[in-house]
Amino acid sequence: MTMELRHLRAFLAIAEEGSITRAAARLHTGQPALSRTLRQLEDHLGVRLIDRSTHHLDLTAAGRTFRDRAATALAAADAAFDPRSLSAARPLRLGHPWAALGSWTVPLLRRWDQEHPEVPLELRRIDDRTAGLTRGRVDAALLRGRVPLPGMITELLLEEERVAVVPEGSSLAHRDTLTLADLAAWPIALNTVAGTTTLDLWPADARPARTLEVANTDEWLTVIAAGRAVGITTSATPGLHSQPTLAYRPLTDAPPVPLVLAWHRDVPAHPAIPALIGLVRDVVAGR
Repeated sequence: MTMELRHLRAFLAIAEEGSITRAAARLHTGQPALSRTLRQLEDHLGVRLIDRSTHHLDLTAAGRTFRDRAATALAAADAAFDPRSLSAARPLRLGHPWAALGSWTVPLLRRWDQEHPEVPLELRRIDDRTAGLTRGRVDAALLRGRVPLPGMITELLLEEERVAVVPEGSSLAHRDTLTLADLAAWPIALNTVAGTTTLDLWPADARPARTLEVANTDEWLTVIAAGRAVGITTSATPGLHSQPTLAYRPLTDAPPVPLVLAWHRDVPAHPAIPALIGLVRDVVAGR
């Protein structure tokens, strides 16, 4: 059987959704057809990629290895077939899952428009751990935390201090600074798609008893503002998401979060990537 791009798209959709049902809905196809496509791919490779022994589908060891190869190959194919790739003025797509470049976001966009008016810079928020980079939806991405990125080049831009986010008017909001122990009595809002906070921040014997999982930044901010939970973010968030129902306080005992610029190693890079790297460095350095 000849393998086609649809086999890669099917596998990646299943891997990302963790469900044949959700993957089929995302690809606008039927579940039986999607299952057949997955079996064809596994038969061709001679290995099992998906563990079907539980209700939630998990990747096998071979599946995790193949996921990175498939994502890189599909991104390269999409870039090759994109008619805009032949235009020197095609937009440069810069992804981020939240907070972009923090307080430097607007200066970056303004400087880019002044210095590179011939190449539009599109800032895209994509609720995905890699902001769409591994799926070829962006040319580069601003990412926080330790994100495994096989086949990618990353440049450390800075390390951001962590801050606590609590409901305005709560007892925690009356404090000048907070600690992890101060937050542990509250439910912790966790952005499971793109967040950098996990219960591993706390000592094993002092972890919060309750969590509230959300899928994006908007939901995360809402549950905190409503008084249902507290959260942890970085110093980049307050400048972009300031509202009277939220209070941001320095968190004194949590490690900082690295912010990196990432782009593909093997996929043909947008010709303006070097200019973007240089300008981001200058803006962050205050030059």
